[in-house]
Parts: sequence; C-alpha cells; structure tokens
Amino acid sequence: MGTVTIGVSIAVPEPHGSLLQERRAGFGDAAAHGIPTHVTLLPPTEVDASQLRAIEAHLVDVAAAGRPFPMRLSGTGTFRPLSPVVYVQVVEGGSACTWLQKQIRHDSGPMARELHFPYHPHVTVAHGIDDELMDRAFEALADYRAEWSCSGFALYEQGADGVWRKLREFAFGAAVVPPQAAHTERGTIPSH
Repeated sequence: MGTVTIGVSIAVPEPHGSLLQERRAGFGDAAAHGIPTHVTLLPPTEVDASQLRAIEAHLVDVAAAGRPFPMRLSGTGTFRPLSPVVYVQVVEGGSACTWLQKQIRHDSGPMARELHFPYHPHVTVAHGIDDELMDRAFEALADYRAEWSCSGFALYEQGADGVWRKLREFAFGAAVVPPQAAHTERGTIPSH
C-alpha cells in the first residue's frame, strides 16, 4: 500500500477561510491554493496507508470526547527568525486546540509523534516568502478579526501534486456549546 502524508486540522469557515487564502496568495505564497485555511492539530505526518482505518477510529474517539468551543482570531504574529512564518493569532480557543492535538498525538494512539517545535495554534498567512512580503503580510492583517464556534476537525491527505484534500470530518460529541466551553482558556476541554 505504501505511505501517505496526512494532517489533522480545524478548518477556518467561510467567508474567513477563502479571504485568508486569497490574502496568502496575494502575498506571493505559492502554496496558498494547495492548503485550505486552517489551525493545525497534527502537522504533516507520513503514515503507512494501511493504518488509515485505525487513525480514523482514533479520531472518532477524540472527537467524541471533545465539545464545541468558541474560536476567535485577532491580529498577527510571526515565528521568525526561527521559522519563516507569519500568522493570524488564535486568541480564544487555543487551550482547546492544545488539548485536541495532545489527544490526537497521544502515546497510546496510531499518531503518536514528537513535534519539531512546541505546539502553538495559529493560522498561517505567509510561509517561506521574501522578508519584505512577510512584513507586508504581518502589517496588512494586523487588524484582522474573525470568530466562530468550532464543532469539529478534519483529516487531510497531501496529494502527489502537493495539494491537501479532506478525507473525512469528525464532529464533536455534543451538538451545543456547553456553558463551560466559554471558559476553556482557563483549563482543558471537559470530557464525558
């Protein structure tokens, strides 16, 4: 069967997703149209294709334990000089994203792995382009704001053409945002 490159992320919904993708392309980031606008939960990870069923089953369990939570983006940040990235900041929902990514990469699951950098939820708007264009992206989106209720995440596969395509969505276990979800910045997402 061979290997495939997968990732897990929270999609930035419309109209925000398309707007940020177009802005990313406008800054000269050639990868913009091959990467849906997202908050990463599992970075690109090579796995044996025969493991996809086990991975999906694991993600079903992670989603079942999760609950919808508010997500809010505001302003820009950068990982430079460590990494050539400019991003829109996740200012609400970050602790819930951190909890989810830990569950996804849990040592007992099929996607256990170490990260190259500490986890920091964000929405990339420029990656690997000239510094002048990175500065332009940082300044142009400094006042950007968006918010929505996050109700799940998705599994993606990177094709041979470099384009990321959604394989499956995973909805959280509850249909309504519980009152404690508004306070996830103080702790972890409550489980069942």
